[in-house]
Amino acid sequence: MQIPKEILNILEKLTKANFEAYIVGGCVRDLLIHPAQNPKDWDIATNALPEQIQAIFPDSLYENNFGTIAVKTRSKDPTLKIIEITTFRKEGKYTDKRHPDKIQFAKTIEEDLCRRDFTINTIALKIETFKSQKPKFQIIDLYNGQKDLKNKIIRTVGDPTNRFQEDGLRLMRAIRLACELNFEIEPETQKAIKANSSLLSFISKERIRDEFIKIINTRQAAQGVLLLKETNLLKEIIPEIEESIGVTQNKHHIYTVWEHLWRSLDYAAKKNFSLEVRLASLFHDIGKPQVKQGEGIDSTFYNHEWVGTKISAKIFNRLKFPKSISEKTLKLIRYHQFVYDPEITTDAAIRRLLVKVGKENIQELAQVREADRIGSGCPKALPFRLRHFLFRVEKVLQELEGNQPSLKILKINGNDLIKNLKLQPGPKIGAILSILLEEILDNPEKNNKKDLEKLAKELIELPEKELIKKRKIAEKKYQNLLEEEEIKIKKKYYVDNGA
Repeated sequence: MQIPKEILNILEKLTKANFEAYIVGGCVRDLLIHPAQNPKDWDIATNALPEQIQAIFPDSLYENNFGTIAVKTRSKDPTLKIIEITTFRKEGKYTDKRHPDKIQFAKTIEEDLCRRDFTINTIALKIETFKSQKPKFQIIDLYNGQKDLKNKIIRTVGDPTNRFQEDGLRLMRAIRLACELNFEIEPETQKAIKANSSLLSFISKERIRDEFIKIINTRQAAQGVLLLKETNLLKEIIPEIEESIGVTQNKHHIYTVWEHLWRSLDYAAKKNFSLEVRLASLFHDIGKPQVKQGEGIDSTFYNHEWVGTKISAKIFNRLKFPKSISEKTLKLIRYHQFVYDPEITTDAAIRRLLVKVGKENIQELAQVREADRIGSGCPKALPFRLRHFLFRVEKVLQELEGNQPSLKILKINGNDLIKNLKLQPGPKIGAILSILLEEILDNPEKNNKKDLEKLAKELIELPEKELIKKRKIAEKKYQNLLEEEEIKIKKKYYVDNGA
Protein backbone atom coordinates (compact mmCIF):
# COMPACT_ATOMS: atom_id res chain seq x y z
CA MET A 1 0.00 0.00 0.00
CA GLN A 2 1.53 3.30 -1.15
CA ILE A 3 0.69 6.53 0.71
CA PRO A 4 1.55 9.69 -1.31
CA LYS A 5 4.20 11.95 0.18
CA GLU A 6 1.71 14.86 0.28
CA ILE A 7 -0.53 12.88 2.64
CA LEU A 8 2.42 11.72 4.75
CA ASN A 9 3.68 15.31 5.08
CA ILE A 10 0.32 16.51 6.40
CA LEU A 11 0.03 13.62 8.86
CA GLU A 12 3.60 14.15 10.06
CA LYS A 13 3.07 17.89 10.67
CA LEU A 14 -0.09 17.22 12.68
CA THR A 15 1.66 14.47 14.66
CA LYS A 16 4.70 16.68 15.40
CA ALA A 17 2.29 19.33 16.70
CA ASN A 18 1.07 16.70 19.23
CA PHE A 19 -2.27 16.01 17.51
CA GLU A 20 -3.74 12.70 16.45
CA ALA A 21 -4.25 12.29 12.69
CA TYR A 22 -5.78 9.49 10.62
CA ILE A 23 -6.55 8.72 6.99
CA VAL A 24 -10.28 7.96 6.97
CA GLY A 25 -13.35 7.19 4.88
CA GLY A 26 -13.67 6.14 1.27
CA CYS A 27 -9.99 6.51 0.48
CA VAL A 28 -9.08 3.85 3.07
CA ARG A 29 -11.78 1.58 1.65
CA ASP A 30 -10.40 2.05 -1.87
CA LEU A 31 -6.81 1.49 -0.71
CA LEU A 32 -7.78 -1.82 0.88
CA ILE A 33 -9.65 -2.94 -2.23
CA HIS A 34 -6.97 -1.82 -4.70
CA PRO A 35 -3.64 -1.37 -2.81
CA ALA A 36 -1.74 -0.54 -6.02
CA GLN A 37 -4.10 2.30 -7.02
CA ASN A 38 -4.30 5.77 -5.55
CA PRO A 39 -7.80 6.85 -4.45
CA LYS A 40 -9.38 9.84 -6.21
CA ASP A 41 -10.00 11.66 -2.92
CA TRP A 42 -8.10 11.74 0.36
CA ASP A 43 -9.56 12.65 3.74
CA ILE A 44 -7.81 13.15 7.03
CA ALA A 45 -9.42 13.30 10.49
CA THR A 46 -7.75 14.86 13.52
CA ASN A 47 -8.43 16.03 17.05
CA ALA A 48 -6.95 19.43 16.14
CA LEU A 49 -9.59 22.17 16.03
CA PRO A 50 -10.08 24.13 12.79
CA GLU A 51 -8.11 27.16 14.02
CA GLN A 52 -5.26 24.88 15.14
CA ILE A 53 -5.18 23.18 11.73
CA GLN A 54 -4.98 26.58 10.04
CA ALA A 55 -2.13 27.61 12.30
CA ILE A 56 -0.15 24.55 11.13
CA PHE A 57 -1.16 25.03 7.47
CA PRO A 58 -1.40 28.77 6.71
CA ASP A 59 -2.10 28.08 3.03
CA SER A 60 -5.54 26.65 3.72
CA LEU A 61 -9.23 27.53 3.47
CA TYR A 62 -12.06 27.22 5.99
CA GLU A 63 -15.26 28.11 4.16
CA ASN A 64 -17.83 25.74 5.70
CA ASN A 65 -19.54 25.00 8.99
CA PHE A 66 -18.49 21.37 9.28
CA GLY A 67 -14.99 21.63 10.74
CA THR A 68 -13.31 20.85 7.41
CA ILE A 69 -10.15 22.67 6.33
CA ALA A 70 -8.95 22.51 2.71
CA VAL A 71 -5.15 22.38 2.66
CA LYS A 72 -3.24 23.25 -0.50
CA THR A 73 -0.25 21.00 -1.23
CA ARG A 74 1.03 22.39 -4.58
CA SER A 75 1.14 18.84 -5.87
CA LYS A 76 1.20 18.25 -9.63
CA ASP A 77 -1.30 15.43 -9.16
CA PRO A 78 -4.81 16.97 -9.41
CA THR A 79 -6.16 14.47 -6.86
CA LEU A 80 -3.63 15.70 -4.30
CA LYS A 81 -3.65 19.47 -4.86
CA ILE A 82 -6.18 20.02 -2.09
CA ILE A 83 -6.55 17.68 0.89
CA GLU A 84 -9.45 18.00 3.31
CA ILE A 85 -8.71 17.77 7.04
CA THR A 86 -11.71 17.51 9.37
CA THR A 87 -11.82 17.78 13.13
CA PHE A 88 -13.26 14.73 14.90
CA ARG A 89 -17.03 15.12 15.16
CA LYS A 90 -19.76 13.71 17.42
CA GLU A 91 -23.22 12.65 16.41
CA GLY A 92 -25.95 15.30 16.61
CA LYS A 93 -29.55 15.91 15.60
CA TYR A 94 -30.41 16.12 11.86
CA THR A 95 -33.68 18.06 11.71
CA ASP A 96 -33.44 18.56 7.92
CA LYS A 97 -32.47 14.89 7.37
CA ARG A 98 -29.28 16.05 5.66
CA HIS A 99 -27.02 18.16 7.92
CA PRO A 100 -26.44 18.12 11.69
CA ASP A 101 -28.20 21.00 13.46
CA LYS A 102 -25.01 21.88 15.24
CA ILE A 103 -21.43 20.71 14.80
CA GLN A 104 -20.13 19.01 17.91
CA PHE A 105 -16.43 18.25 17.97
CA ALA A 106 -15.29 14.93 19.43
CA LYS A 107 -12.10 14.09 21.28
CA THR A 108 -11.37 10.60 19.91
CA ILE A 109 -11.29 8.80 16.60
CA GLU A 110 -13.70 6.22 18.07
CA GLU A 111 -16.37 8.89 18.56
CA ASP A 112 -15.79 10.15 15.04
CA LEU A 113 -16.03 6.75 13.35
CA CYS A 114 -19.30 5.75 15.05
CA ARG A 115 -21.21 8.59 13.34
CA ARG A 116 -20.23 7.51 9.80
CA ASP A 117 -22.58 5.87 7.29
CA PHE A 118 -21.40 2.39 6.22
CA THR A 119 -19.01 -0.04 7.85
CA ILE A 120 -16.69 -0.09 4.83
CA ASN A 121 -16.27 3.68 5.26
CA THR A 122 -15.39 3.54 8.97
CA ILE A 123 -11.90 2.09 8.65
CA ALA A 124 -9.08 4.45 9.64
CA LEU A 125 -5.31 4.30 9.08
CA LYS A 126 -2.80 5.68 11.55
CA ILE A 127 0.78 6.10 10.33
CA GLU A 128 3.16 4.96 13.07
CA THR A 129 6.51 5.70 11.40
CA PHE A 130 7.30 8.34 8.79
CA LYS A 131 11.02 7.66 8.28
CA SER A 132 11.11 4.52 6.16
CA GLN A 133 10.22 4.29 2.48
CA LYS A 134 7.31 2.04 3.42
CA PRO A 135 5.73 3.68 6.48
CA LYS A 136 4.23 1.38 9.09
CA PHE A 137 0.58 1.91 9.83
CA GLN A 138 -2.12 0.72 12.16
CA ILE A 139 -5.64 -0.15 10.96
CA ILE A 140 -8.51 0.95 13.20
CA ASP A 141 -11.58 -1.09 12.30
CA LEU A 142 -14.26 -0.86 15.00
CA TYR A 143 -17.22 -2.07 12.92
CA ASN A 144 -15.80 -5.02 10.95
CA GLY A 145 -15.46 -2.96 7.79
CA GLN A 146 -12.68 -5.21 6.50
CA LYS A 147 -14.94 -8.24 6.87
CA ASP A 148 -17.70 -6.52 4.89
CA LEU A 149 -15.15 -5.53 2.25
CA LYS A 150 -14.07 -9.16 1.96
CA ASN A 151 -17.69 -10.35 1.73
CA LYS A 152 -18.68 -7.47 -0.58
CA ILE A 153 -21.42 -6.17 1.68
CA ILE A 154 -22.88 -2.67 2.14
CA ARG A 155 -24.03 -2.35 5.77
CA THR A 156 -24.79 0.69 7.89
CA VAL A 157 -22.95 1.50 11.10
CA GLY A 158 -25.38 0.54 13.85
CA ASP A 159 -29.12 0.87 13.34
CA PRO A 160 -29.85 1.53 9.62
CA THR A 161 -33.00 3.56 10.30
CA ASN A 162 -31.04 5.94 12.52
CA ARG A 163 -28.32 6.34 9.90
CA PHE A 164 -30.84 7.13 7.14
CA GLN A 165 -32.88 9.44 9.37
CA GLU A 166 -29.70 11.47 9.93
CA ASP A 167 -29.02 11.90 6.22
CA GLY A 168 -31.59 10.92 3.60
CA LEU A 169 -29.00 11.01 0.81
CA ARG A 170 -27.44 7.88 2.35
CA LEU A 171 -30.37 5.94 0.86
CA MET A 172 -29.06 6.57 -2.64
CA ARG A 173 -25.44 6.45 -1.60
CA ALA A 174 -25.90 2.85 -0.45
CA ILE A 175 -27.12 1.85 -3.90
CA ARG A 176 -24.45 3.90 -5.64
CA LEU A 177 -21.71 2.20 -3.61
CA ALA A 178 -23.22 -1.21 -4.32
CA CYS A 179 -23.06 -0.41 -8.05
CA GLU A 180 -19.59 1.13 -8.03
CA LEU A 181 -18.06 -1.71 -6.01
CA ASN A 182 -20.33 -4.49 -7.31
CA PHE A 183 -21.34 -5.28 -3.71
CA GLU A 184 -24.64 -6.46 -2.26
CA ILE A 185 -26.68 -4.50 0.26
CA GLU A 186 -27.13 -6.30 3.58
CA PRO A 187 -30.83 -7.33 3.96
CA GLU A 188 -31.65 -5.24 7.05
CA THR A 189 -30.00 -2.22 5.46
CA GLN A 190 -32.02 -2.73 2.27
CA LYS A 191 -35.27 -3.10 4.25
CA ALA A 192 -34.50 0.19 6.01
CA ILE A 193 -33.87 1.93 2.67
CA LYS A 194 -37.32 0.86 1.47
CA ALA A 195 -39.01 1.80 4.73
CA ASN A 196 -37.40 5.26 4.70
CA SER A 197 -37.61 6.01 0.96
CA SER A 198 -39.77 9.10 1.57
CA LEU A 199 -36.76 10.79 3.22
CA LEU A 200 -35.54 11.69 -0.28
CA SER A 201 -38.15 14.47 -0.27
CA PHE A 202 -35.87 16.34 2.17
CA ILE A 203 -32.88 16.16 -0.22
CA SER A 204 -32.11 18.71 -2.92
CA LYS A 205 -32.76 17.63 -6.50
CA GLU A 206 -29.16 18.44 -7.40
CA ARG A 207 -27.77 15.98 -4.81
CA ILE A 208 -30.21 13.27 -5.92
CA ARG A 209 -29.25 13.91 -9.55
CA ASP A 210 -25.54 13.59 -8.78
CA GLU A 211 -26.01 10.21 -7.08
CA PHE A 212 -28.30 9.03 -9.90
CA ILE A 213 -25.69 9.98 -12.51
CA LYS A 214 -23.00 8.10 -10.57
CA ILE A 215 -25.24 5.01 -10.54
CA ILE A 216 -25.94 5.29 -14.28
CA ASN A 217 -22.22 5.70 -15.00
CA THR A 218 -21.30 2.39 -13.38
CA ARG A 219 -21.01 -0.94 -15.16
CA GLN A 220 -23.83 -2.20 -12.89
CA ALA A 221 -26.18 0.66 -13.90
CA ALA A 222 -29.11 -1.62 -14.72
CA GLN A 223 -28.79 -3.44 -11.39
CA GLY A 224 -28.75 -0.01 -9.75
CA VAL A 225 -32.01 0.98 -11.41
CA LEU A 226 -33.56 -2.34 -10.36
CA LEU A 227 -32.38 -1.69 -6.78
CA LEU A 228 -33.89 1.79 -6.90
CA LYS A 229 -37.17 0.20 -7.96
CA GLU A 230 -37.04 -2.57 -5.32
CA THR A 231 -36.39 -0.04 -2.54
CA ASN A 232 -39.13 2.41 -3.67
CA LEU A 233 -36.53 5.09 -4.40
CA LEU A 234 -37.27 5.08 -8.14
CA LYS A 235 -40.84 6.11 -7.35
CA GLU A 236 -39.44 9.09 -5.43
CA ILE A 237 -36.99 10.10 -8.18
CA ILE A 238 -38.55 9.16 -11.53
CA PRO A 239 -42.15 8.01 -11.00
CA GLU A 240 -42.80 8.32 -14.76
CA ILE A 241 -40.65 5.30 -15.56
CA GLU A 242 -42.59 3.06 -13.18
CA GLU A 243 -45.60 3.45 -15.48
CA SER A 244 -43.78 1.10 -17.88
CA ILE A 245 -43.82 -1.80 -15.40
CA GLY A 246 -46.04 -4.59 -16.69
CA VAL A 247 -46.79 -2.84 -20.01
CA THR A 248 -46.64 -5.59 -22.64
CA GLN A 249 -45.41 -4.97 -26.18
CA ASN A 250 -46.05 -6.28 -29.68
CA LYS A 251 -44.50 -9.00 -31.86
CA HIS A 252 -41.23 -7.08 -32.21
CA HIS A 253 -40.42 -7.37 -28.49
CA ILE A 254 -40.13 -10.29 -26.09
CA TYR A 255 -40.05 -8.12 -22.93
CA THR A 256 -42.37 -5.64 -21.25
CA VAL A 257 -41.50 -1.96 -21.68
CA TRP A 258 -39.89 -1.86 -18.22
CA GLU A 259 -37.74 -4.93 -18.87
CA HIS A 260 -36.79 -3.56 -22.28
CA LEU A 261 -35.64 -0.25 -20.80
CA TRP A 262 -33.39 -1.65 -18.09
CA ARG A 263 -31.98 -4.30 -20.44
CA SER A 264 -31.16 -1.58 -22.97
CA LEU A 265 -29.37 0.38 -20.24
CA ASP A 266 -27.52 -2.78 -19.20
CA TYR A 267 -26.09 -3.19 -22.71
CA ALA A 268 -25.09 0.50 -22.89
CA ALA A 269 -23.35 0.27 -19.51
CA LYS A 270 -21.54 -2.97 -20.34
CA LYS A 271 -20.30 -1.37 -23.59
CA ASN A 272 -19.12 1.66 -21.59
CA PHE A 273 -21.16 4.08 -23.71
CA SER A 274 -21.44 7.75 -22.71
CA LEU A 275 -23.76 9.03 -19.99
CA GLU A 276 -26.11 10.47 -22.62
CA VAL A 277 -26.38 7.14 -24.48
CA ARG A 278 -27.05 5.34 -21.19
CA LEU A 279 -29.77 7.84 -20.24
CA ALA A 280 -31.33 7.65 -23.72
CA SER A 281 -31.26 3.84 -23.55
CA LEU A 282 -33.13 3.97 -20.24
CA PHE A 283 -35.68 6.61 -21.31
CA HIS A 284 -36.11 6.09 -25.08
CA ASP A 285 -39.42 4.20 -24.78
CA ILE A 286 -40.71 5.94 -21.65
CA GLY A 287 -43.58 7.38 -23.71
CA LYS A 288 -44.97 3.98 -24.73
CA PRO A 289 -47.42 3.50 -21.82
CA GLN A 290 -49.17 6.77 -22.72
CA VAL A 291 -49.61 6.03 -26.44
CA LYS A 292 -50.23 2.28 -26.44
CA GLN A 293 -53.15 1.17 -28.62
CA GLY A 294 -54.55 -2.35 -28.43
CA GLU A 295 -53.17 -5.47 -26.77
CA GLY A 296 -51.22 -8.49 -27.88
CA ILE A 297 -48.85 -8.99 -30.80
CA ASP A 298 -50.40 -6.25 -32.94
CA SER A 299 -50.50 -3.45 -30.36
CA THR A 300 -48.97 -0.14 -31.48
CA PHE A 301 -47.07 2.76 -29.92
CA TYR A 302 -47.42 5.57 -32.46
CA ASN A 303 -45.43 8.76 -31.70
CA HIS A 304 -43.93 7.29 -28.52
CA GLU A 305 -40.62 8.97 -29.36
CA TRP A 306 -42.31 12.40 -29.32
CA VAL A 307 -44.13 11.73 -26.06
CA GLY A 308 -41.04 10.13 -24.54
CA THR A 309 -38.97 13.21 -25.38
CA LYS A 310 -41.45 15.46 -23.59
CA ILE A 311 -41.60 13.21 -20.52
CA SER A 312 -37.80 12.97 -20.38
CA ALA A 313 -37.47 16.76 -20.68
CA LYS A 314 -39.66 17.15 -17.59
CA ILE A 315 -37.54 14.62 -15.69
CA PHE A 316 -34.26 16.33 -16.63
CA ASN A 317 -35.71 19.73 -15.72
CA ARG A 318 -37.01 18.50 -12.37
CA LEU A 319 -33.67 16.93 -11.47
CA LYS A 320 -31.84 20.02 -12.73
CA PHE A 321 -29.64 18.20 -15.24
CA PRO A 322 -27.06 20.38 -16.99
CA LYS A 323 -28.38 21.74 -20.29
CA SER A 324 -25.58 20.10 -22.30
CA ILE A 325 -26.51 16.63 -21.01
CA SER A 326 -30.28 17.03 -21.32
CA GLU A 327 -30.26 18.55 -24.83
CA LYS A 328 -28.05 15.83 -26.27
CA THR A 329 -29.97 13.02 -24.57
CA LEU A 330 -33.32 14.41 -25.74
CA LYS A 331 -32.07 14.41 -29.34
CA LEU A 332 -31.09 10.76 -29.03
CA ILE A 333 -34.52 9.90 -27.60
CA ARG A 334 -36.41 11.95 -30.19
CA TYR A 335 -34.67 10.35 -33.20
CA HIS A 336 -34.05 6.81 -31.93
CA GLN A 337 -36.79 5.55 -34.26
CA PHE A 338 -34.92 6.53 -37.44
CA VAL A 339 -35.33 4.00 -40.25
CA TYR A 340 -32.81 3.08 -42.91
CA ASP A 341 -32.60 0.88 -46.00
CA PRO A 342 -29.66 1.00 -48.45
CA GLU A 343 -32.00 0.77 -51.46
CA ILE A 344 -34.62 3.28 -50.28
CA THR A 345 -33.05 5.90 -48.01
CA THR A 346 -31.72 8.86 -49.99
CA ASP A 347 -28.63 10.94 -49.28
CA ALA A 348 -31.00 13.89 -48.80
CA ALA A 349 -32.71 12.03 -45.94
CA ILE A 350 -29.34 11.35 -44.30
CA ARG A 351 -28.31 14.99 -44.69
CA ARG A 352 -31.52 16.08 -43.02
CA LEU A 353 -31.07 13.60 -40.17
CA LEU A 354 -27.63 15.14 -39.67
CA VAL A 355 -29.29 18.58 -39.49
CA LYS A 356 -31.66 17.36 -36.78
CA VAL A 357 -29.29 15.22 -34.73
CA GLY A 358 -25.87 16.78 -35.41
CA LYS A 359 -22.94 14.93 -36.94
CA GLU A 360 -21.28 14.76 -33.52
CA ASN A 361 -24.23 12.73 -32.19
CA ILE A 362 -24.82 10.29 -35.06
CA GLN A 363 -22.46 7.61 -33.74
CA GLU A 364 -24.17 7.76 -30.36
CA LEU A 365 -27.60 7.59 -32.02
CA ALA A 366 -26.45 4.32 -33.58
CA GLN A 367 -25.30 3.17 -30.13
CA VAL A 368 -28.78 3.82 -28.74
CA ARG A 369 -30.13 1.71 -31.59
CA GLU A 370 -27.69 -1.07 -30.59
CA ALA A 371 -28.90 -0.93 -26.99
CA ASP A 372 -32.53 -0.83 -28.20
CA ARG A 373 -32.00 -3.97 -30.28
CA ILE A 374 -30.29 -5.99 -27.55
CA GLY A 375 -32.88 -4.77 -25.03
CA SER A 376 -35.58 -6.09 -27.37
CA GLY A 377 -34.05 -9.56 -27.42
CA CYS A 378 -32.36 -9.28 -30.82
CA PRO A 379 -29.25 -11.48 -31.04
CA LYS A 380 -27.16 -9.00 -33.03
CA ALA A 381 -26.40 -5.41 -31.96
CA LEU A 382 -24.93 -4.21 -35.27
CA PRO A 383 -26.78 -5.76 -38.21
CA PHE A 384 -25.85 -5.04 -41.81
CA ARG A 385 -28.35 -2.18 -42.20
CA LEU A 386 -27.00 -0.30 -39.16
CA ARG A 387 -23.41 -0.77 -40.31
CA HIS A 388 -24.37 0.39 -43.80
CA PHE A 389 -26.16 3.42 -42.33
CA LEU A 390 -22.94 4.53 -40.61
CA PHE A 391 -21.05 3.98 -43.87
CA ARG A 392 -23.55 6.19 -45.74
CA VAL A 393 -23.31 8.88 -43.06
CA GLU A 394 -19.53 8.91 -43.44
CA LYS A 395 -19.89 9.14 -47.22
CA VAL A 396 -22.34 12.06 -47.01
CA LEU A 397 -20.06 13.87 -44.54
CA GLN A 398 -17.11 13.43 -46.90
CA GLU A 399 -19.16 15.07 -49.65
CA LEU A 400 -19.87 17.91 -47.22
CA GLU A 401 -16.12 18.12 -46.51
CA GLY A 402 -16.78 16.96 -42.97
CA ASN A 403 -19.06 19.87 -42.18
CA GLN A 404 -22.28 19.68 -40.20
CA PRO A 405 -25.23 20.41 -42.54
CA SER A 406 -26.34 23.88 -41.43
CA LEU A 407 -26.49 27.44 -42.71
CA LYS A 408 -22.71 27.54 -42.33
CA ILE A 409 -22.19 25.19 -45.29
CA LEU A 410 -23.96 27.57 -47.68
CA LYS A 411 -21.61 29.25 -50.17
CA ILE A 412 -23.55 32.42 -49.52
CA ASN A 413 -24.40 34.22 -46.29
CA GLY A 414 -26.39 37.14 -44.92
CA ASN A 415 -23.65 39.64 -45.70
CA ASP A 416 -23.63 38.51 -49.35
CA LEU A 417 -27.38 39.09 -49.56
CA ILE A 418 -26.98 42.59 -48.12
CA LYS A 419 -23.92 43.50 -50.18
CA ASN A 420 -24.59 41.87 -53.56
CA LEU A 421 -28.39 41.80 -53.67
CA LYS A 422 -29.02 45.03 -51.75
CA LEU A 423 -31.28 43.30 -49.24
CA GLN A 424 -31.99 45.17 -46.02
CA PRO A 425 -31.06 43.50 -42.69
CA GLY A 426 -34.03 41.77 -41.07
CA PRO A 427 -35.98 38.49 -40.64
CA LYS A 428 -36.26 38.12 -44.41
CA ILE A 429 -32.56 37.18 -44.61
CA GLY A 430 -32.99 34.26 -42.22
CA ALA A 431 -36.01 32.96 -44.13
CA ILE A 432 -34.15 33.11 -47.46
CA LEU A 433 -31.08 31.33 -46.08
CA SER A 434 -33.28 28.59 -44.59
CA ILE A 435 -34.95 28.00 -47.96
CA LEU A 436 -31.55 27.91 -49.66
CA LEU A 437 -30.36 25.30 -47.16
CA GLU A 438 -33.43 23.13 -47.87
CA GLU A 439 -32.61 23.39 -51.58
CA ILE A 440 -29.01 22.24 -51.26
CA LEU A 441 -29.91 19.40 -48.90
CA ASP A 442 -31.82 17.97 -51.86
CA ASN A 443 -29.42 19.20 -54.53
CA PRO A 444 -25.91 19.71 -53.10
CA GLU A 445 -24.53 20.47 -56.56
CA LYS A 446 -26.34 23.83 -56.36
CA ASN A 447 -24.26 24.93 -53.40
CA ASN A 448 -22.34 27.59 -55.32
CA LYS A 449 -22.66 31.36 -55.36
CA LYS A 450 -24.07 31.56 -58.86
CA ASP A 451 -26.99 29.16 -58.29
CA LEU A 452 -27.69 30.38 -54.78
CA GLU A 453 -27.74 34.06 -55.79
CA LYS A 454 -30.07 33.24 -58.68
CA LEU A 455 -32.52 31.54 -56.32
CA ALA A 456 -32.11 34.27 -53.73
CA LYS A 457 -33.05 36.94 -56.32
CA GLU A 458 -36.32 35.11 -56.94
CA LEU A 459 -37.01 34.88 -53.21
CA ILE A 460 -36.25 38.55 -52.52
CA GLU A 461 -39.26 39.56 -54.60
CA LEU A 462 -41.62 37.69 -52.28
CA PRO A 463 -43.25 39.40 -49.26
CA GLU A 464 -41.96 38.30 -45.86
CA LYS A 465 -45.14 36.32 -45.08
CA GLU A 466 -44.81 34.44 -48.39
CA LEU A 467 -41.19 33.62 -47.60
CA ILE A 468 -42.11 32.17 -44.21
CA LYS A 469 -44.89 30.17 -45.85
CA LYS A 470 -42.47 28.90 -48.52
CA ARG A 471 -39.98 27.86 -45.85
CA LYS A 472 -42.67 25.89 -44.02
CA ILE A 473 -43.69 24.21 -47.29
CA ALA A 474 -40.05 23.24 -47.94
CA GLU A 475 -39.75 21.76 -44.44
CA LYS A 476 -43.07 19.94 -44.84
CA LYS A 477 -41.89 18.54 -48.18
CA TYR A 478 -38.88 17.09 -46.39
CA GLN A 479 -41.13 15.55 -43.72
CA ASN A 480 -43.35 14.02 -46.37
CA LEU A 481 -40.34 12.55 -48.19
CA LEU A 482 -39.08 11.04 -44.95
CA GLU A 483 -42.48 9.54 -44.23
CA GLU A 484 -42.65 8.06 -47.74
CA GLU A 485 -39.22 6.46 -47.29
CA GLU A 486 -40.22 5.23 -43.84
CA ILE A 487 -43.42 3.62 -45.14
CA LYS A 488 -41.52 1.87 -47.93
CA ILE A 489 -38.92 0.51 -45.54
CA LYS A 490 -41.49 -0.69 -43.03
CA LYS A 491 -43.55 -2.38 -45.73
CA LYS A 492 -40.42 -4.09 -47.02
CA TYR A 493 -39.46 -5.44 -43.59
CA TYR A 494 -43.00 -5.78 -42.14
CA VAL A 495 -42.09 -3.44 -39.28
CA ASP A 496 -45.03 -1.81 -37.54
CA ASN A 497 -44.93 1.97 -37.31
CA GLY A 498 -45.44 1.90 -33.58
CA ALA A 499 -42.77 -0.67 -32.72
